[in-house]
Amino acid sequence: MKAVQVTGYGDVDKLEMVERAIPEPKDNEVLIKVKACAINNTEIWMREGAYGTGSKSGWRPEGVEFPRIPGSDITGTVVKAGSLVDQSMLNKNVVLFPFKSSGEEGFEHISDDMSFIGSEFDGGYAEYVVWPAELCFDMPLADYIESAVFSVSGLTAWHMVEQIQAQPGETVMVTGSNGGVGSLNVQIAANVFGAKVIAIVGDLRLESQLKELGATHVLSYKSPNLAQEIMEVNGGPIDAVLDVVGDALFPTSLEVLKKGGKFCISGSAGGQKTDLDFRTLYLKHITFYGSVLGTRDEFKRMLQAISEGKIKPVIDCTFPLEQAREAQTYFKKAGKLGKVVLLPEE
Repeated sequence: MKAVQVTGYGDVDKLEMVERAIPEPKDNEVLIKVKACAINNTEIWMREGAYGTGSKSGWRPEGVEFPRIPGSDITGTVVKAGSLVDQSMLNKNVVLFPFKSSGEEGFEHISDDMSFIGSEFDGGYAEYVVWPAELCFDMPLADYIESAVFSVSGLTAWHMVEQIQAQPGETVMVTGSNGGVGSLNVQIAANVFGAKVIAIVGDLRLESQLKELGATHVLSYKSPNLAQEIMEVNGGPIDAVLDVVGDALFPTSLEVLKKGGKFCISGSAGGQKTDLDFRTLYLKHITFYGSVLGTRDEFKRMLQAISEGKIKPVIDCTFPLEQAREAQTYFKKAGKLGKVVLLPEE
């Protein structure tokens, strides 16, 4: 089969197209013919060493072992089933829950042995992938590409909104609103949980599209008076922040949060370290949440909301698998809206 593997830490030249044997499913696994695989920051940061290198590079203590086939937002068709798998799984169109763990229900995502597809296991930058049958769910939409854009970004966004317990009528600020997680944060907070959303982007030409997704207001982080503008459009401080940016907007977030406000972060594309005056934290009674991925039950609730049309796929463009280097390079550019998807066959 065709596959793109990462050979080590570095730039996109570490992505290499190779021929690999089609993997064999174990007793509890299925073999999936990959139809689409959306790109995430996760596999790019893994390649770049942003999570660390050597033993600190992955989700498990031993770190990522190269070569590794990346890719975790996967849809496809089950073409072979292991001996312990119900044969009715054959020919099903599925979306993959993106990690394994032995954690108890509701705590799977914080289990010490959590292992991620595309990092600890070969992923979807390939024509075929194997995965446990119990972690393969019916696609929420009929289209492979549309169904592929939710797994990691969607689960991350859904968990973030559940973490802050967003309520109808509350105001939630979403940073990085044009990205994979951010555009889903906007939709989930507004269309599922009923919150008012202030979407923060760089390019205000995206305003109408973000309002179509559910944003009440769209503001640019490039404004020199962003905090003031947020307070003005909301008529005062806001209830919560869903952040994927980190340092670049952290001071603004703390400034505009109300007393008793909530701040949830699941990315740091705008800076991984920041200055924090603890007095702001305790004098404003702010609650902090660190958030990565989520639980299987949250994944199921998300898929249901997608199938009901409450959350829509936001896709910027697609690339053939052979152009994985170009796709990852494009993914890092500012100004796009939504997901970039790799297609093993066109």
